[in-house]
Parts: sequence; C-alpha cells; structure tokens
Amino acid sequence: MSNQIPKTTYLKDYAPPCYRIPEIALRFELGEDFTIVRSQLHIIRAEGAPAGAPLALNGQHLELMALELNGLPVDANRYQLDADSLTLLDPPAEFELTAVTRIRPQDNAALEGLYQSSGNFCTQCEAEGFRRITYFLDRPDVMAVFTTTIVADQSRCPVLLSNGNLVDHGELTDGRHWATWHDPFPKPCYLFALVAGHLAAVED
Repeated sequence: MSNQIPKTTYLKDYAPPCYRIPEIALRFELGEDFTIVRSQLHIIRAEGAPAGAPLALNGQHLELMALELNGLPVDANRYQLDADSLTLLDPPAEFELTAVTRIRPQDNAALEGLYQSSGNFCTQCEAEGFRRITYFLDRPDVMAVFTTTIVADQSRCPVLLSNGNLVDHGELTDGRHWATWHDPFPKPCYLFALVAGHLAAVED
C-alpha cells in the first residue's frame, strides 16, 4: 500500500479550473507485462479563462508513448512533462487531446489507479488514483462522460466491467476479446471503475 502522506487542500487555495473535460474515451489493452491506455479528451476552455492559459493535467507513474492534438502529433515545444503532470502550452479554446500511456498494474504496490489483486485487474481512483492511469484533471469539480473499452485475453480475463452500460462487445482473432461501456452521467474521475478477470455473479 502507499505510504505517501495525502496533501491537504484548503478552501482558501481553491480556484476553478481553466478548462472543462465534458467527455473522455478510454481504451485499455490489458497485458501480462504492461497495459496500454489510450485516452481521448474533449477539452473546452472555461468561460472567463484567459486565452492560451496552459493546461496542466495530473499524471504519475506514466510512460507517455504518444500525444496528439486534433489528430496531429504535438511538437515537443508545445508541452512540458514532469513526474506529476503534463502541461500543454497555449492550447486552443476547444480541442481533442489523445494520449497513449503505458502502465504496469502488476507492479503497482500502492493499490492506487489500476493494479492487480488475486490475479484480477482492479481500480482504486479515490481520492487521486486516476492520475496513475492517464493524464487528466484529477479533481472532483471536473465532470466527464466516460466511454471505456477494455481489451484482454479471453481466457485470462473472461469478464470485463466498467462504469455505465455495456454498449458493444466482441472477439478478436488473437484470442482476446473486448467490451465497451458507456456511462451517460457526468462524474469526477475518482468514481471511475474497471474490473477484469475471473469473476462470479450472484443473483437473488
């Protein structure tokens, strides 16, 4: 478990975010050695925020593989990356940001974000665990509609679950299968959930 002491946030230090993220589409490719996460964020500058205000997305223990703005690769001089954040410089008023990251749930002993327990993939995003999954505004006042696709080996993870309603599913030719879940109700990222593995259903 994590030994990190949570940082206290005081009301006097609160400032509304300069950007909103009304929609996020996630794709998880769960693997034995690592997991690839592809996130597509629909981002809109908040009313009253200054034009060109930098966008600092929270992210920890992530390996950034690719970054695109409106479908085009982001130049290295357009963003800054450190151990805790990805900051986009001079972003437009409304845009799509796609990030591909690699994480290692098998090695995640903090039990925050995506990790493995008894061989199953699980998430713990409250209070600030989502930043260990992908880059996002990891704060409770940013509400988004989540669409989540999970891809995994069918024998290893026969059950694929996430928030909302199952809207599509299928099988791939390489022994993997996939499921897409859509949650139509906007929610903060700390309420995001994913479970994949050998699970049993109990019906009353």
